[in-house]
Amino acid sequence: MKVPASWLREYVAFEGPVEAVARRLVFTSFEVDRIVRRGVPDEDGNLGLYRVGRVVEAGKHPNADRLQLCRVDVGEGEPRQIVCGAWNFGAGANVAVALPGAVLPDGQRLEPANLRGEVSNGMILSERELELGADHTGILVLPSEWQAGTPLGDVLPLGDDVLEIETGYNRPDLTAIYGIAREVHALTGAELAPPPGRDPAPTHEEPVDVVVEDLERCPRYIGRVFRDVAVGESPPWLKARLIAAGMRPISNVVDVTNYVMLALGSPLHAFDRTRLADGRIVVRRARARETIRTLDGQVRELTPDDLVIADAARPVAIAGVMGGEQSEVGPETTEVLLEAANFEQLGVLRTSERLHLRSEASTRTRRRRRRRTRPSFSSSSAARASSATPTCTTRCRSGRWCACGRSGRTRWRACTCRPSGSGRRSTGSASTSPATGR
Repeated sequence: MKVPASWLREYVAFEGPVEAVARRLVFTSFEVDRIVRRGVPDEDGNLGLYRVGRVVEAGKHPNADRLQLCRVDVGEGEPRQIVCGAWNFGAGANVAVALPGAVLPDGQRLEPANLRGEVSNGMILSERELELGADHTGILVLPSEWQAGTPLGDVLPLGDDVLEIETGYNRPDLTAIYGIAREVHALTGAELAPPPGRDPAPTHEEPVDVVVEDLERCPRYIGRVFRDVAVGESPPWLKARLIAAGMRPISNVVDVTNYVMLALGSPLHAFDRTRLADGRIVVRRARARETIRTLDGQVRELTPDDLVIADAARPVAIAGVMGGEQSEVGPETTEVLLEAANFEQLGVLRTSERLHLRSEASTRTRRRRRRRTRPSFSSSSAARASSATPTCTTRCRSGRWCACGRSGRTRWRACTCRPSGSGRRSTGSASTSPATGR
């Protein structure tokens, strides 16, 4: 498991170098294989050579059709001339600039260069060159309100120390960044922040249909519906955190679920609600020879021992293991149902082993123990996922959840969650809000 030190410090304010804390953790909690520095080196004032730049002029290079000749204000009074090969920006854009003398994440030192007869006094950077993402097709365009000359390290996570650790199978709490923060708090006495995630008050009601047929295998299921979703790229800070933690950014919706899973150790899943038959969720056992095409593109045959998440017609996910392609969130998605649930770990283990299918979700679910992972952790994860966007808000209301936000306003909707064939009630939720990725 990879643990970014900046993320850990967000939850526990320990003092001193991360190496000192790592040495103590080796003797009390888990193995620390190594500490890796990723991103921009923080040595000899190197971070000060990375600035927010505003493009004053941008036009075709006189001697090269594929290059732009730009003049960029980096807060020095006189704009710098920089040659750039990307065309996804123009005059007035804010960009990330490395000045001559800067050491790039790959160790290369930047010097003034003569490109086709024009001097380039710096470099306009893509997110991949900063290790903030994988995109290298264009320049990283920054928010327009950022001031030219602002140190880039003040507004973007340019570098981080990452602990690579090995945790014991009997410590599922250590599969979460917050769980590791609690361990550091117990070891050092450093102040521990409250668990992330907060729920505002409800304002509107609407029924949402969630049925749990097997309460032994799924003691709690929370579903929240987000309307008016705009699926797109996540902001740089979120992509940088996921990459540092060893995960690939996909989209704002999917990245939020992975971010919360890493933070709190409780797997989440997002469905495109418009692809769910009747908009319904049924947690049940699979039927004999029932099949599902999972997110890895494989068609898998299920057995009655497998627990599935189904809609009114078919399975849409293998509980605690992996979702299905039919309900996958894509660029056209406008309505998302977010799942946060507790699944019985031995059932997830059997299904995962029989299908030879391991995922980050199944690894965490199968390591849970009732005495260490309470069902209430699902609601904490659902709350954190909702608060990952400014307008996503939720609150518990007698065990039922629901919120809907449109144009910055929040409307609450009540959730119906019916147990099937049992006198026990299960906990369900539904909430809706615009998703922006942060």
